[in-house]
Amino acid sequence: MNAPLRRVAISVLVLFTLLIVNVNVIQVVRSDELRSDGRNTRVLAEEYDRERGSIVVSGTEIATSVATEDRLTYLRQYPQGPLYAPVTGYYSLVYGNVQMERAANEVLAGTDDRLFVRRLADLFTGRDPSGGDVVLTMDPAVQETAMAGLEGVTGAVVALDPATGAVLGMASTPTYDPNLLSSHQPAEIRDYAAQLDALEIDPRLNRAIDARYSPGSIFKVVVSAAALASGEYTPDTVVPAPDELTLPQSTSTLENFGGSACDPSGQQSLIDALTISCNTAFAQLGIDLGEERVREMAEAFGITGEGFDIPLTVEGSTLGEIENDAQLGVSSIGQQDVQLTPLQAAMIASAVANDGTLMSPYLVDQVRAPDLSVIDQTDPDELSEPVSAEVADQLTDMMVGVVEDGSGRRAQISGVQVAGKTGTAENAGPDHNWFIGFAPADDPQIAVAVFVANGGGTGGDVSAPIAGDVMQAYLEGQGG
Repeated sequence: MNAPLRRVAISVLVLFTLLIVNVNVIQVVRSDELRSDGRNTRVLAEEYDRERGSIVVSGTEIATSVATEDRLTYLRQYPQGPLYAPVTGYYSLVYGNVQMERAANEVLAGTDDRLFVRRLADLFTGRDPSGGDVVLTMDPAVQETAMAGLEGVTGAVVALDPATGAVLGMASTPTYDPNLLSSHQPAEIRDYAAQLDALEIDPRLNRAIDARYSPGSIFKVVVSAAALASGEYTPDTVVPAPDELTLPQSTSTLENFGGSACDPSGQQSLIDALTISCNTAFAQLGIDLGEERVREMAEAFGITGEGFDIPLTVEGSTLGEIENDAQLGVSSIGQQDVQLTPLQAAMIASAVANDGTLMSPYLVDQVRAPDLSVIDQTDPDELSEPVSAEVADQLTDMMVGVVEDGSGRRAQISGVQVAGKTGTAENAGPDHNWFIGFAPADDPQIAVAVFVANGGGTGGDVSAPIAGDVMQAYLEGQGG
């Protein structure tokens, strides 16, 4: 063989070897990754040949599959589409799947290992394969009230069962209709997606878990917890509360909301400082406690910067970098680089409500086989214990004062004692408005966080009434 032919033969051999390697990488090494990729429309098309399992809330299917006469055997439908869209997401021939449709895809598609016996039986009996159902922890009254309260604004509501961590409600606005992204008409799907893309605010973003925001004064609950847990403070401990605080190593000054005075004497009790949400008192308190104590308490409440799954993926909340005492003071009133998701905010209230124990949030109650037999049940799991029961009781008393005598009055429920904290956070636009709380204060059944982006008012005016309505709807449904 002469030299030119030898070079050609070697080149062909190398190319053939690379082709074999590439095929093996795709078919073996990356097969699971590619099959689970929500953009893999070939896999989606195969899944349309089987009946996809339902997503269920309180016995009602909020995502279901119906038989068609199309080339694609089943059509995904969402009977209450916009109401549950932040949680269900969509199952799209063009854009793949998101949110619960993606997080629980293996169960819904029938490929989960827990459904192996069912698949084997289908093979031998000739029965058409189908997916399993996912039963959520959500409460319809909570979800409906939350979405109604957020109508016309951009925001989110999260409600938790403080004793278990079960998600009772997860609302995000603006919302959209997942049915229009899950049809069998690619052109119509793309047209609707283009309409959503053209909006100034993307309604496909679940603001409860996919984004984080400056929390403002709701973070004062965490700083209060750090102070009480230190053993050096009680709710009645008098702390400095000047009209204006000059930040350490800085010429910058910090004022109270609207330039108001917290107390004519320039000092007040810790409980009174929380009741009226005194900025200067909590900025100085955070500085006195030190970054280590504040950060450790934030992390104990779950503010670690790390994301987690419920099984929807939750963006990690963070305290941010704190370079000096001036930044620590501003961070202690929930500004600077402090960023929380609404779910994380609800977790703070939930831990206080549950005697200081934070339960891991979860959204899936049961996984059921196609014959409705339960193949998996979620057991509540303790995540951490940020504070003792004694400190939790002290925080509860302080938060009750906020609702009864302070900035959170509009969260009051007739005949029910409510504990809470308002927040008004400065940002690039109009202020964000927050409220976190729980009820009944003496026997908590529900913990909530309400966030309204750029609401422009105060947390007490804008978010507290929504929280009160959500808690009341749940308690009435429980016979409370």
